[in-house]
Amino acid sequence: MPTISRPTRRHDFEIAVVCALPLEYDAAILVFDEFWDEEGDVYGRAPGDPNTYTTGRIGQYNVVLVLLSNMGTISSAGATASLRSSYTGLRLALLAGICGGVPGVGDAEIILGDVVISKTVVQYDFGKQYPGSFVRKDTLEDNLGRAAKDVRNLVAIFETEHGRDRLHSGAVQVLAQIQAEAAAKKRLRTKYGRPPASEDRLFEAEYVHMHRDTNTCGCADGTLACEEARDSSCEQLACDNARLLHRERLDDDPEFDIFVGRIGSDDSVVKSGRDRECLAKAHGLIAFEMEGAGVWDEVPSIVVKGVCDYADSHKNKRWQMYAAATAASVMKALLMRYTRTDAAEDAGSGRERDEGGAVSSSAPSNGPGSVSNGRISGRNVVFGNNITGGTTTMNFG
Repeated sequence: MPTISRPTRRHDFEIAVVCALPLEYDAAILVFDEFWDEEGDVYGRAPGDPNTYTTGRIGQYNVVLVLLSNMGTISSAGATASLRSSYTGLRLALLAGICGGVPGVGDAEIILGDVVISKTVVQYDFGKQYPGSFVRKDTLEDNLGRAAKDVRNLVAIFETEHGRDRLHSGAVQVLAQIQAEAAAKKRLRTKYGRPPASEDRLFEAEYVHMHRDTNTCGCADGTLACEEARDSSCEQLACDNARLLHRERLDDDPEFDIFVGRIGSDDSVVKSGRDRECLAKAHGLIAFEMEGAGVWDEVPSIVVKGVCDYADSHKNKRWQMYAAATAASVMKALLMRYTRTDAAEDAGSGRERDEGGAVSSSAPSNGPGSVSNGRISGRNVVFGNNITGGTTTMNFG
């Protein structure tokens, strides 16, 4: 890994991490390897930028971290536009935090603590309300658009078994480091451990979290929950355990898994199992969150979020800390797999010296593909993929 020196200007920062909640920010802070602002901010910000930044290093990248003042797409869009005005050299923004998950994705199960990575973001609340139905605008002009090429290349690798295994292995190591560091700080001692499997509870989608033995509130008609019920726990309401769905992955002691797919983004929290299933089916979603659509059009971005609930009326906060930690772990592991771009003065050579002085080729690609290298039977081999078809040329200096 090349030596990373302290940046002299804001333009030298290539990576941004965006968090919407303080608990997401706290988890993200724990994956930084070094901070550049320990003695106060030295980089400033552009005129008109109201954001407050934390700067440092994660692996080989200089990273700027911003905590949004509010949740939602409007807040994230404004903050990201300001971020881009101050940090003009950004290549990638990672939106790290927590989300609601779709429990069934094809033949796979998503359980609490798993991490989702965006292949694309769907703004499913953008459209027209007709009598009896809502029609989402889905024309080319109305959609958020495709991710940037280098983002698509990176995410495509994580859709392969090999790429996802390497990402997961790295994230498991980072999570252990987060938990160890949190344990060393007494104020964080118990925050990032995995809750017991018995607290991962998925009810039937049609089973609403509500009072069932009263005629004195809005729960009486059997379809809508009153405000008191919405603020009560499943234990307080005695939700029927017979309506819980069996989850095969919980039969063992599972590690978190990683899923890549379409993530829904909206300014409202999904707290309905019925609506979750309808939206997931209509748009092919694997998770729901509230900031991705605001960031997507401002900076090339990837949403990396840990599943803390099932986006139903039974949701609670028990898994939020662990989910924030798994998301931060995958975020750092993802950055470790993100190919570094040569500086402008070196871009033509594709060559750099390692610590021992040997010259190696970075094999830059002139097409929309990703490139890796390794050894097979004693031979140095470069291999890659092309996500758009056609021809990709790899130049070796």
